[in-house]
Amino acid sequence: MTDRFLAIAAYLTLLAFLGILVWHVPQLDLGLVVLATLVLAGIDTLQVMRRHDKLDHPADNDSDNQSPPR
Repeated sequence: MTDRFLAIAAYLTLLAFLGILVWHVPQLDLGLVVLATLVLAGIDTLQVMRRHDKLDHPADNDSDNQSPPR
């Protein structure tokens, strides 16, 4: 759940930064590059979120990261 929240927060931060850039520098070519960047970052964010939905994801099973009993 934390991974999903952080992925969305990171994407929204990128969106805000690039939105401010396009707002202050209104050029068509810059807008197209920003649009392409947001589309690719959005696809990557969705893939990461879908990958974490699988039941066999290593991040869901912390038993490998625990120290052995003493």
